[in-house]
Amino acid sequence: MIKEKTFTLKDNYVCTSQHKLYALFSFLSARDAYTFLCNWFEKFPEHKESTFYIAGESYAGKYVPELAEVVYDNNNKKNGSSLHINLKGILLGNPETSDAEDWRGWVDYAWSHAVISDETHRIITRTCNFSSDNTWSNDECNEAVAEVLKQYHEIDIYSIYTSVCIGDSARSSYFDSALFKTNSRISSKRMPPRLMGGYDPCLDDYARVFYNRADVQKSLHASDGVNLKNWSICNMEIFNNWTGSKPSVLPIYEKLIAGGLRIWVYSGDTDGRVPVLATRYSLSALELPIKTAWRPWYHEKQVSGWLQEYEGLTFATFRGAGHAVPCFKPSSSLAFFSAFLSGVPPPPSR
Repeated sequence: MIKEKTFTLKDNYVCTSQHKLYALFSFLSARDAYTFLCNWFEKFPEHKESTFYIAGESYAGKYVPELAEVVYDNNNKKNGSSLHINLKGILLGNPETSDAEDWRGWVDYAWSHAVISDETHRIITRTCNFSSDNTWSNDECNEAVAEVLKQYHEIDIYSIYTSVCIGDSARSSYFDSALFKTNSRISSKRMPPRLMGGYDPCLDDYARVFYNRADVQKSLHASDGVNLKNWSICNMEIFNNWTGSKPSVLPIYEKLIAGGLRIWVYSGDTDGRVPVLATRYSLSALELPIKTAWRPWYHEKQVSGWLQEYEGLTFATFRGAGHAVPCFKPSSSLAFFSAFLSGVPPPPSR
């Protein structure tokens, strides 16, 4: 049985006809998302009986299970919510799952893919205990982890085998700022900071230009079109100080599995940000019985990745895909998504 490493919060949500949400010790993301769902289903009642799935990738690895837990708990309250959401399952891609396992997988993946040296890996293995609240008080650990970040600055951490955007000012301004110093103390147990990148290495630059256009900001009601906001791809100050999520959602996995919900998890295997090793370490901590042995899965007669079915959970990889898998493998992603909705694993042969 997975236990929280720090504390467990008891969530108590009630969705009423007045669309009010009462939450004790809740997390903002789950509370706000559930409030939205209450209002949406009230506005479109014809969809109340439809099957409902929640999917997301990256940091949604925390958001999606937390929201699913809120929906699940409310559905099972005898005198609680007036709304029953027909939740059937969740789908998670390259998800942040459990901080300690995610950190360990992040480091081991960088080493196993020759991003960092044997020496750096040995120092981290010797000095960093990612399960401990005191790990960041060790200077050797901090400096070695900062070395991993330094090496990832040279490539696209989200897609380690594709090119970076040359002259990307977003990358340069971040690493030149006070938010990142090679020998700085890592101040949070959260996953490493977001580095700029993507399948199109200049995608972040395109987005920054687009969202800083006057007509776009006015259309989105972000500004009046004259006094413009300075939009950036990621607010690192907020990111590094965000504490509104559980250190591990594995206890939620256990609850949802026991409740019979469908849980599929997948990993693009060339992502260094939330790598396949991190996800495998996290899922291994659940100690689920294996239902179907590790095997390739196919799309258009080619191996798209590998797959293993556990009792209550399916895990798959996407061969040659980075962090946002559909950007790299759109066709096989659609096939995999369709398989998830049908509850039938993708083909085991050509």
